[in-house]
Amino acid sequence: MQATNQPSNIIPRIIFMGTPEFAVASLDALVQAGCNVIAVITAPDKPAGRGMKLTESAVKKYAVEKQLPVLQPVKLKDAEFLAELKNLQADLQIVVAFRMLPEVVWNMPPMGTVNLHGSLLPQYRGAAPINWAVINGEKETGVTTFKLQHEIDTGNILLQDSFPIGEDETAGEVHDRMKEIGAQLLVKTVAGLAAGTLTELPQEAEDRGPSYAKASAGDAEENKPLRHAPKIFTETCKIDWNHSVIAIYNLIRGLSPYPAAFTYLNDKMLKIYKAKKELHDNLKDPGSFETDNKTYLKFAGSDGYIYITELQLEGKKRMTIDEFLRGYRFS
Repeated sequence: MQATNQPSNIIPRIIFMGTPEFAVASLDALVQAGCNVIAVITAPDKPAGRGMKLTESAVKKYAVEKQLPVLQPVKLKDAEFLAELKNLQADLQIVVAFRMLPEVVWNMPPMGTVNLHGSLLPQYRGAAPINWAVINGEKETGVTTFKLQHEIDTGNILLQDSFPIGEDETAGEVHDRMKEIGAQLLVKTVAGLAAGTLTELPQEAEDRGPSYAKASAGDAEENKPLRHAPKIFTETCKIDWNHSVIAIYNLIRGLSPYPAAFTYLNDKMLKIYKAKKELHDNLKDPGSFETDNKTYLKFAGSDGYIYITELQLEGKKRMTIDEFLRGYRFS
């Protein structure tokens, strides 16, 4: 264990790094708490939409509104950017939903660089922790603040906070709750680092076997499977109707609203955003569907049915099942 050794009562100079809406909640919490955010680093503006108009990140929009200096480096190892970063003389860097940092960046400030991760580390290291926790049917998840080091999501843990996942919650709903819970944990982390009251807890488990020791203060060690959260690819999203209804239902929840689980209907991609499950013994072949053309469309899994309630057919807008059935003609 490593104790923080910063003197108490300092107000650290903070550089915040983040890009999407998830990170805005954390930046806003720091600003509202009176933290000394001296600059914000975010992604360069990107062309988007039909007109390919340059679009600012959610974090940049917030930073500009609050009159915070903004840096948008294309390359994080660029000499000009590194010189500018060094000249800011930050005590602490905070990363929330940003890209991977080279060591020359994360190792620059004397108090290190803190990352907010959307899981209870060492569980669900990787790019998509919220999605995979829901896909795997977890009943609980949480947020972790930790110090960055060489290996991704393996640094010393500072603080953690857990919360339950509802049986029918989607990844999007968990995301919206998590960004607020994580923001408050980050404020507590900064206060603890400034006061020198936090103790860094090394993550006990690397990829050495099928179990890990839970690394959070006050918890007894317990053996659980070590699960990862890799990037979501298209093949991850395709529904295999030979799986159990619960597994399919969790996949739909875990990929909603983005990128969305999908199947095919008359050779067109059908994205499923919301559904209901029904266990049933008397089944048709997995993947076959039934409908009354008015109120329901259900697909057979290996042990029941998935009733689609919100969907989007290729080339159409997202809609409820009632809206869809009013306009669709089955061949």
